[in-house]
Amino acid sequence: MAGGHDATGTPPPVEKGFATMATLRVGVKAMVEKDGEKRKAEILSIQQRKGKTTFYVHYEEFNKRLDEWIAAERIDLSQEVEWPAPDKADKKKAGAQQTKAQQSKKAEPPNKNLKRQRSKLDREFSGTPESSASNINKPPKSSKAGGKENDEQATSAVDTPKGEDDDDLVDVNAAAAAAQGTVAENYSREEEIEKLRTSGSMTQNQTEISRVRNLEKIQMGKAEIEPWYFSPYPQEFGDADMVYICEFCLSYFGEMKQFERHRAKCTLAHPPGNEIYRDDFLSFFEIDGRRQRTWCRNLCLLSKLFLDHKTLYYDVDPFLFYCMCTRDEYGCHLVGYFSKEKESAEGYNVACILTLPQYQRKGFGRLLIQFSYELSRRENKLGSPEKPLSDLGLLGYRAYWQETIVEMLMDGRAEGNIEDLATSAAMTTNDVLHTLQNLNMIRTSRNQHVIVLTDAVVQQYEKSKEKEKLKPKHNIDATNLVWKPPVFTASSRTWNW
Repeated sequence: MAGGHDATGTPPPVEKGFATMATLRVGVKAMVEKDGEKRKAEILSIQQRKGKTTFYVHYEEFNKRLDEWIAAERIDLSQEVEWPAPDKADKKKAGAQQTKAQQSKKAEPPNKNLKRQRSKLDREFSGTPESSASNINKPPKSSKAGGKENDEQATSAVDTPKGEDDDDLVDVNAAAAAAQGTVAENYSREEEIEKLRTSGSMTQNQTEISRVRNLEKIQMGKAEIEPWYFSPYPQEFGDADMVYICEFCLSYFGEMKQFERHRAKCTLAHPPGNEIYRDDFLSFFEIDGRRQRTWCRNLCLLSKLFLDHKTLYYDVDPFLFYCMCTRDEYGCHLVGYFSKEKESAEGYNVACILTLPQYQRKGFGRLLIQFSYELSRRENKLGSPEKPLSDLGLLGYRAYWQETIVEMLMDGRAEGNIEDLATSAAMTTNDVLHTLQNLNMIRTSRNQHVIVLTDAVVQQYEKSKEKEKLKPKHNIDATNLVWKPPVFTASSRTWNW
């Protein structure tokens, strides 16, 4: 049975009625004006901004990137609204969790009882035994620790490569309930989760409170961009109409005058690292998170505005950042980047990847992916991105895998077996196998798997080649890459506590 249904399997009845501005609250669904049409939207947050009541809404059947703050005038109160369902199911689940926690407490050895109070939150909300064990062994940390604000690596259970939806750091339903709950006087477990979230020290998950975007607009270079998601910038920036970001040093300012003073003094004209690739079209810079902490933290803050599943930490030491830039007479302008662990136990060649929105749908994402595999080829390794990927990241990688594998088979650059394809493309055999399965290119003949180029695949390949003649694709030229795999000491590739 689906979550939220009662024991009989039927959804709870929806309570409807007319509302006023005074009775609107979080969880109410009302008709809201959007692009000249009335659309049903759920109120996720209510705030007083510049003396006026504003509502943060999510439009049903629309991507959460379109969530926005709206004025009260856009809500149609002449139609009935849907009131949020009572929290009986949540209370039952909380009671069941409490009972389960008490039983586990009784079963614990006496020497662990002293640690129960410190790790209570982690143990009750943890989705995996591994995270429970690690939480027991860690020293206590304050939940107001200024936000481990910005490294993106997925060290939480959500972003590890298990590929299971139930491996979240916190209980999903409980976090969703906290997202819709009102503030109480005493700290509850949900509020403690909120404190951790707002300090930027927990995984940003679509069921958590981070559904509420905190910045209205940013200006970066010539582009004005509406952020998609929450990012733990300082709280005062949430009231600014525009946040100004220097496109070279990535510093952020809430007022135009401050930004202009900074630009008059800022001397940086490219990312603060080594230029390891250059052609007539773009450049790549390698930045060590240990040597350029402030710049890398600012980069992670910026990227969190456009990445939903991203874990933020202050410490960027264990990562290398590879930034792609275009060049003009003013300097090197950041287009996108990917980060990479200095030493990945799982062999990942990408931890986080992003093309800035103003450069999307122009082929830059494919170049970032291609460059990451070129580095893996130089290292004589098979690479794969860290899972789970974002929705746009998954689309980009699938397109690249499909294009690369089909092209190698059509050109005869690789034999028709999975291992040879993986070696030639520097891809893992799992990624090759999944791509072939998605394209329906694997057949069974005489108890053996055979790779087959289907008519649909061949037609798509020929169609893309015809399109390429009209609009040639830019590719990474390996001869322009001046780079050797860096070697790090144990202290430089781990967290510098």
